Amino acid sequence: MGRFVIFGAGGRAGRQAVAEARRRGHQVTAVVRDPSRYGGLADGGVRIAAGDVTDVADVAALAAGHDAAINTAAAIAPETFFTSAAHALIKGLRQAGVDRLVTVGLATLLPGPDGTRLLDMPGFPAEFRPFCLAHADGLEALRAEGAALDWVYVSPVGDFDHEGERTGHYEIREHGDLAARISYADFALVLLDEAETPRHHRSHLAVT
Repeated sequence: MGRFVIFGAGGRAGRQAVAEARRRGHQVTAVVRDPSRYGGLADGGVRIAAGDVTDVADVAALAAGHDAAINTAAAIAPETFFTSAAHALIKGLRQAGVDRLVTVGLATLLPGPDGTRLLDMPGFPAEFRPFCLAHADGLEALRAEGAALDWVYVSPVGDFDHEGERTGHYEIREHGDLAARISYADFALVLLDEAETPRHHRSHLAVT
């Protein structure tokens, strides 16, 4: 049985990560902004805690004593959210003595078959570009400053199937494909597999 701290545990990806961790018998600290809104997450193996993934002290205190951290937290604003979260996770996890970070990212940062990032391809919707670039800044912070941390940045190859059910399997791909889909439940398999037995290190892992 492992011990995992999951930041952003109240979101769709976070809830499925908590459920998958409990399915495997692990102990979980589910970190949310307001625990009073997420009482349904709790069971015998889940502790709900208030915390801010962009705050170094919160990350350090909440991650202490865990085997790995999973970050599923996201925000549209401010645009510095993902960079701030990356900085706090790098520093806070080091203080807590936690070496492994599995964090959720975006498919649009993946290269297409010709090597061009999906967000840089002709016709990509301009209104989504600021959010994608904010994610890119967070990934770059991990690459630039996370050498002491064993991190992996996991994204769908394309997007989530919001109504999809758990199939129990997934595939790893090298290129992005915005038409590809994966359910949140199957995506959680990847997060827990990589938290339990790290196979990919300091890289962008794409799954469908």
